[in-house]
Amino acid sequence: MGGLKALAFAAVAGIVAQAAPATAEVKARLPKGGSARIRLAFRQGVQVEATRLPRKFLTVRSGPWASYFDLTPEGRLWALHALFPEDRWTTTEVRHKVRWPELESVWLMSALFVGHGQHYDKLQAANPARPEKLRLGDVWVIPRTLLARELGGRGQAKVDRSQPEDGLDDEARVAAYRALLTFGEDRQGKFAAYHLRKGEALYTAVVMRYTDQVDPKGVNDLALAIARRSGIEEVRAIQPGQVIKIPQELLADPFQAEGSVALAEEREVRAEVRRTTVAEAGPRLKGIRIVLDAGHGGVDKGAAANGAWESDFVYDIAMRVRRLLEQDTEAVVSSTIRYPSIGFKVRESITRPTSDAEILTTPPFANDGESPNAVSVHLRWVLANDLFAGFCRTGDARKTLFISFHADSLHPSARGTMVYVPGASGVPSSFALGDRRAARVKEMKVGSRVAFSARERLQSEARSRLFAEALLKALGLDDLPVHGNRPIRNVIQRSGKSFVPAVIRYNAAATKVLVEVANLTNEDDVENLKDPAFRERYAEAVVNAVKAFYRS
Repeated sequence: MGGLKALAFAAVAGIVAQAAPATAEVKARLPKGGSARIRLAFRQGVQVEATRLPRKFLTVRSGPWASYFDLTPEGRLWALHALFPEDRWTTTEVRHKVRWPELESVWLMSALFVGHGQHYDKLQAANPARPEKLRLGDVWVIPRTLLARELGGRGQAKVDRSQPEDGLDDEARVAAYRALLTFGEDRQGKFAAYHLRKGEALYTAVVMRYTDQVDPKGVNDLALAIARRSGIEEVRAIQPGQVIKIPQELLADPFQAEGSVALAEEREVRAEVRRTTVAEAGPRLKGIRIVLDAGHGGVDKGAAANGAWESDFVYDIAMRVRRLLEQDTEAVVSSTIRYPSIGFKVRESITRPTSDAEILTTPPFANDGESPNAVSVHLRWVLANDLFAGFCRTGDARKTLFISFHADSLHPSARGTMVYVPGASGVPSSFALGDRRAARVKEMKVGSRVAFSARERLQSEARSRLFAEALLKALGLDDLPVHGNRPIRNVIQRSGKSFVPAVIRYNAAATKVLVEVANLTNEDDVENLKDPAFRERYAEAVVNAVKAFYRS
């Protein structure tokens, strides 16, 4: 159990300053010489002098001082051994000796050793004889079953982040979240105030719920900005009841103040959802036209983390959906992409990225890096539009469905499926694909130009939301994880820009969604994605959702 062995290079050179209860500071030797200061501040947690740290100790370098939670596992071990040199690390437990009772707390101890302050009750249960008010020299035991995995433990403690809103449908859930906000204004401007609840974290319960930000850097940066706005120094040490002030301009549309244009548009869409009826089909989906898309492929493997990558795993799910639809229904099913070396087969084992992939245009377009990646992205909706146009000459245009499968790379605290729908305000009234982003394929003639009326854009978002709701319900019935806050979104925000993904923005299908199956930076999600049984269950849930949607 290497993570539990004391690090010789973490010996403390000595206490530089101690001004209880404000701050304690030590100077700790670094592995290859030199030293860095580590501070333990009252109600602020641990900060490390980032400018002196080796690269292998930091996950991100954003200023002169880094939070303990910005350190890599090796960096965290070094910091803990430096701050608490009298602690004993064994193969079964850590025996932590309280060094600064004025600055330490059970909450902080839990945050540092277990992974989150919300585990404080489990830590207290493991030390029933110890009073909650810490005393100098008290020894607290952190069993290996509680110790965070990155520190060499089993990390079995899980924060219960379930909330009363979890069982609600999307509209009711968003309304319930909105009811938890109060609006105000101070010297820094207008804000929405939220009281953090037990089991909630600033990253997920505030940033990813109340704003449209989901990518790791954006979530981290926004969490820090909101924390500063709220007078909070350490985002991982926030206790339940803390008031969080979210600047009004950062709020997603459903949470904007009364009287705003964004909130009015949100309510118009919700009203359209309630009015919308879906064209029905029998249990075998006769008369339904479905196009399945698997993101990335070929030279573009998409997002990657924790030993998994996007392209092959979502391709396998799409192929399983295709197989089930073809064997169990009469729907007409097509794919936008094919891996020539695999064909439309499913796989039990995925060991390496597949290097060959082609968009199934006429002729096929190889995703081999010879053309800009955007060409491959655009050809997917061009192909889909051409297929739908052919179907609509004799079939019902309302019975067209497009599903694009992806796997995201979000903040690691996020888990489960998210579904993106084409937000009406983000879809243009008309669009034609220019030559620079196109290829010489037959489908360009019909599929590369689109035009949508305001009514069509509104109806498209409404139908797509209804399908997204059906999908999330089907996943839930099979206990497949779903994103815990707002799993249905109508916009992506990344690098300061808000947009609707091109594959659904310019898509002529009556109903279209982009499904982020899993979060590759979340270890539990990746473990699921690598399991062929999970991929099969996921595909079955998708097919069940399609059947339920067209029977509604």
